[in-house]
Amino acid sequence: MLDLYDKIQESAAAIREKWPTPPRALVILGTGLGSFAERIEVEAAIPYEEVPHFPVSTAISHAGRLVCGTLQGVPIIAMEGRFHQYEGYPLKQITLPVRVAKELGADLLIVTQAVGGMNPLYKLGDVMLIDDHINLMGDNPLVGVNDDRLGPRFPDMAAPYTAELIEAGLAVARKNDFVAQRGVMVAVTGPNLETRAEYRMLRQMGADVVGMSTVPEVIVAVHCGMRVLGMSVVTDLCFPDSLEVADVQKIIATANSAEPKLRMLVEGVLAYEAATH
Repeated sequence: MLDLYDKIQESAAAIREKWPTPPRALVILGTGLGSFAERIEVEAAIPYEEVPHFPVSTAISHAGRLVCGTLQGVPIIAMEGRFHQYEGYPLKQITLPVRVAKELGADLLIVTQAVGGMNPLYKLGDVMLIDDHINLMGDNPLVGVNDDRLGPRFPDMAAPYTAELIEAGLAVARKNDFVAQRGVMVAVTGPNLETRAEYRMLRQMGADVVGMSTVPEVIVAVHCGMRVLGMSVVTDLCFPDSLEVADVQKIIATANSAEPKLRMLVEGVLAYEAATH
């Protein structure tokens, strides 16, 4: 981790050359949600290949670029395409964009993801605001020598997701008359989906949904002092006694169909951010 600080500086400098505006938020767009970037008043679009030390997204439906501009009057960077542990990247590299956004000036992380729903009250296309998480990825981006310039050795995780932002998101859902769940997400490595026995175990552990991302980025955001809003779109139902074979194209289509709700949540929370901070 000792050379991580220098990598952050180099990445941030490359982005500043193309977009000098300090962002207030980083928005990470998950599977099937890339079209959200069309809502941004774009001032710069930077392929990941042009940012030093950034990995390249290999996940299906992930575009692989930073979209820089304003949304609801708030300067933001949106990641069209994110990185996953199952792609073979170390967690320090996966989470580098969060640290770079912090260095550029962002103090808010909004992260979205596609997940499997294990709570029997959840339906396909539901959006869940993440209230807490369980890390079963078998790794942690903070392992190694800590650089005190980036954050404390032992960051507290009592409330990794900012309660004020969760409430703001729920208020947006009520105003726009759609259901927004609130629950616990468990993160696993992937890329395979879980067995019936694993779904039973994860549900018994207290998780409402299961995904393959988000937790590393949130851990790093907390480490460097950012506020966090996490949102999951239920793209398949993971009920072990009636489990269907997963269809990746159907999962992406379901994520796309939920995009209007996600857009309203992100834009509503950014409008709240602009009005209150």
